[in-house]
Amino acid sequence: MKLRTIALAMAFALGCAGAVDAAELLGPGVISTGMQETTAAFSPDGETLYFMRSDLAETDDTIMVSRRHGNSWTMPEVASFSGQWHDSEPAYTPDGKRLYFVSNRPVHAGDPPLTAKMLGQTFAGTNLWYVEQQANGHLGEPVHVDGALNDGAMLYNPSLAANGDIYFSAHRPDSGDLYQIYVVHPAGSAYSTPQRVELGDTSHNRMDPCIDPQGRFLLFAGNEGDSLGRADIYIAFRKADGSWSKPEHLGGDVNTKSLENAPTLGRQFGELYVSSNRQEDVRFPKPRDTAASLQKRLSGPLNGSRDIWRVDIADVLRAHGIKD
Repeated sequence: MKLRTIALAMAFALGCAGAVDAAELLGPGVISTGMQETTAAFSPDGETLYFMRSDLAETDDTIMVSRRHGNSWTMPEVASFSGQWHDSEPAYTPDGKRLYFVSNRPVHAGDPPLTAKMLGQTFAGTNLWYVEQQANGHLGEPVHVDGALNDGAMLYNPSLAANGDIYFSAHRPDSGDLYQIYVVHPAGSAYSTPQRVELGDTSHNRMDPCIDPQGRFLLFAGNEGDSLGRADIYIAFRKADGSWSKPEHLGGDVNTKSLENAPTLGRQFGELYVSSNRQEDVRFPKPRDTAASLQKRLSGPLNGSRDIWRVDIADVLRAHGIKD
């Protein structure tokens, strides 16, 4: 994860794909806190939320779960399948029957945890797993997804389409120096060989895909040469021939001079959640802090850790002919 953050640190400039409503912090103090929170995964009814929480160095990732209670969220708990390994990036299938995630847990019990190597560094590796919804409302035991998609143990941010396609970011032999986005298709009881999604020159870093369930558009984090900060959120639209349009930089409050990544779709049309380490402006002289006020401010959301934000891109989608 740390290397992924390094890989996302690139240039800045301007650009946009249209206006976006003002960003709203998700669950301030409950979901979004002074720790790192990313990757919001909502159940189909919108009543259950899985997300990742970690330390600032991203060496200890855990998947959390919270339930909607009226207009607020319950205090998150560690997900039933997480808490022992480096688990991150939950993603529901559109029908809610499975929740996918990535983990460094060994494929075979008793083996050491997965590791990966890049740029001379060794770090927690990742394979793709899922848990299945049970009749009693609970989630089953984690199941490993076998296949070439896990080659190299550097698979991140799975995103599921309604037809069973799985999109993810990875560093593979045809990725160039950075990360690219790949897709696999169901093939009987397995999956096809991963195919790189053609979005342009591989000199650009592309990560954290989020596929529209119907496959009409693809969101991702990276820098196409016009990022405002370390990484921004882009959108590409599927053309009539099945290829993808040139990625467009999202405008409005989706992107800032901070790091934006891990886009995920909510359950309403145009509802988008992104992770960002944007902070409140500090102006000097500031109201004099006490030890208590300083502790509260620096340990809460907007302290420079990544939080989860909600934005609405419905107008952008409609401008490209995509309707509810």
